[in-house]
Amino acid sequence: MKKRTALLAVPAALLLALVPSSASAYPNPGTVTGSVVVHDPTMIRTPAGRYLLYATGGGLAHRTSTDRTAFTAGADAFTTRPGWWSSYATEAWAPDISYHGGKYLMYYAVSTFGENTSAIGLAGSTTGLPGSWTDYGIVYTSTAGSDYNAIDPNLFVDDDGTWWLSFGSWWTGIKMIRIDPSTGKQYAGDTRRYSLASRPTGSKAVEAPYIVKRGGFYYLFASYDVCCQGTGSTYKVKVGRATSVTGPYYDRNGVALMNNGGTPVLESHGRVVGPGGQSVLHDVDGDLIVYHYYDGNDNGTPKLGINLLSWSTGWPVAY
Repeated sequence: MKKRTALLAVPAALLLALVPSSASAYPNPGTVTGSVVVHDPTMIRTPAGRYLLYATGGGLAHRTSTDRTAFTAGADAFTTRPGWWSSYATEAWAPDISYHGGKYLMYYAVSTFGENTSAIGLAGSTTGLPGSWTDYGIVYTSTAGSDYNAIDPNLFVDDDGTWWLSFGSWWTGIKMIRIDPSTGKQYAGDTRRYSLASRPTGSKAVEAPYIVKRGGFYYLFASYDVCCQGTGSTYKVKVGRATSVTGPYYDRNGVALMNNGGTPVLESHGRVVGPGGQSVLHDVDGDLIVYHYYDGNDNGTPKLGINLLSWSTGWPVAY
């Protein structure tokens, strides 16, 4: 992606004017080349400046880049897929990579599309490279009788060192549990399952949570509506914010995310169809939203999208 660093100094009033009033006003992704066919991307920058990207598929598909523009495909994260996966599916979904305590951590989901017999797993690595991951097993599960779905995990570490894992889709929406930093698994001192976002009327389609803290607020990004249908996809990214990590989250108009709320961040525009499956990376030139979209000029092939985010208005604006 081209680093449009000059835009970081755009005045708040101008950025407010840039908030899209129609789908055609959304910015195109920055330029990326090479192996950019991905789904549900998560990306991290190593201390050496290399970008490691993992995505849905196989044993978790891997890409790498030195400049955030040219991406090269590598081997899957797992040389041998953990045996427990077979109880849920054969491939892994929606990884979430982060770095804590001298180790790369990756939460991920194993599930079958449209089913909620699912599991969230965890792996660790000292390098973050394919073949180096040790699987730590199951973190959380859902069954056919659950009113939630254990997919699309995202780890958030608060300023006080408390760990939280958000996850979920459809059914009753986005959930959160507290995590024990010593194990990466659920914290025994608090086993509540918090609810963060839901669509109680109409479509149940909200999934893929990602939480960041900026300017004293917690921001919950999520993907709304339908993915995985090529140019027929209606995916879009929306956001809400809260003063507590467990909510309640509200959109810019004051509508609760637990009641169909959500302020748009990215929607379909031009050849960019159904953007979603997003993650957020704080890079040297600002925050990035990293996502997939379906390319209307390439038969709906899922492609990597990267945009910078501004927070000058108090809400994330992609540019």
